[in-house]
Amino acid sequence: MTTIQFPDKLKWGAATASYQIEGAAKEGGRTASIWDVFSHTPGNVKNGDHGDHACNSYHMYKEDVQHLKDLGVDLYRFSISWSRVIPDGTGELNPEGVEYYRNLIQELIDNGIEPMITLYHWDLPQVLQEKGGWENRETTEAFLSYANAMFEEFGGQVKKWLTINEPWCASFLSNYLGIHAPGKTSLQAAVDVSHHLMLAHGKAVQSFRDLVPDGEIGYAPNVGWLEPYSPNQEDIDACKRGMMWQKEWFMDPVFKGTYPETLVKLFAEHNATLNIEEGDLEIISQPIDMMGINYYTGSLGRYKEDEGLFQVEEIALDERRTDIDWPIYSEGFYKTLTDLHQTYGDVPIYITENGACYNHGVEEDGKVHDKERVDYLKQHLTALNRAMEAGVPIVGYIVWSLLDNFEWAEGYEKRFGIIHVNFETFERTRKDSYYWYKDTVENHKFER
Repeated sequence: MTTIQFPDKLKWGAATASYQIEGAAKEGGRTASIWDVFSHTPGNVKNGDHGDHACNSYHMYKEDVQHLKDLGVDLYRFSISWSRVIPDGTGELNPEGVEYYRNLIQELIDNGIEPMITLYHWDLPQVLQEKGGWENRETTEAFLSYANAMFEEFGGQVKKWLTINEPWCASFLSNYLGIHAPGKTSLQAAVDVSHHLMLAHGKAVQSFRDLVPDGEIGYAPNVGWLEPYSPNQEDIDACKRGMMWQKEWFMDPVFKGTYPETLVKLFAEHNATLNIEEGDLEIISQPIDMMGINYYTGSLGRYKEDEGLFQVEEIALDERRTDIDWPIYSEGFYKTLTDLHQTYGDVPIYITENGACYNHGVEEDGKVHDKERVDYLKQHLTALNRAMEAGVPIVGYIVWSLLDNFEWAEGYEKRFGIIHVNFETFERTRKDSYYWYKDTVENHKFER
């Protein structure tokens, strides 16, 4: 057996998102988000599932915090439902919504767990979508007002903040590929949304400096790794283009004050123009205190002329896949982290999401035996440890997810949690992976 040892200073956590766990969609003054409308539209989500009830965490947050306390984690990353706290998208705060998050934050603090808030995890108020959503530049101002209100309400107690979760998903997956809300299939819309998301991020960072001067703020892009299938230049270039879509497109503006010219030209060739106003890039490139990284999967990539916008065909490295059919490629995690460090320097990194979908149920012994998830976490935490040994400034690791939940377009079929949820009774059952992670958190090490 080999011991993988982590430094005591590494922060450990677990993560969720508001629409995926809260439920209470029509309670406490909350209004509809784009995910309420999208999920209730036939054909968008498997089995017609929706987040009306989800994990019922709105009513069961104290129990969930107890699970976190018993887990021994330092951090809990959760998101705020914009339409729960500002039902009209802009304007007056909803006291009931604010009180829910105030109670959750206090419960966490009382149990020795530091809250980390994500401001936007994809649930834009539907009232703003009806005004153009993120395609409308004015939404960046609405987001700034929302962010400012949250900083003012909770900044005294909450010091770790993330602006946007996975901007690639909120722009291209949702507005070009049409898989997530609002379900559009326009490259121009996706390019506009991507820029406005980054502009909203920058505006919030600017404001944060005044409102929470002793806090830390960043954002949480998702990244994957494409390893060239061969040393042929065509394969190398195809992989670079494919990864640039998630990485450089959303990181270069923040860290370099530019968008990658390769993609600007490629999008233009497909009649999608990047519309930037004077001063936008200066706003987006505000210095941040930390970067969140969400990593799940990677694969081999080779050039194929008719394979999508970037002419890259993805090929799984081997036959190992999770139950959501994503290839398992922990080496890509190591390569991603070392590449980010080499490209963007010493910005502190939190792994804000990493985990695996395995759809195990509760067995006759009353337990959930998810050895595959434990194996996945071992592989990826080993890669993380290697990256730290290579000098990558990793400051925290946050597993996705605390709970099985509403998995977006996949509905309730796909389970990422280290705690099993019965979506009819809302009963929580700690999985074997919960206990393995608990042991790892307590001892800062595990055996392989």
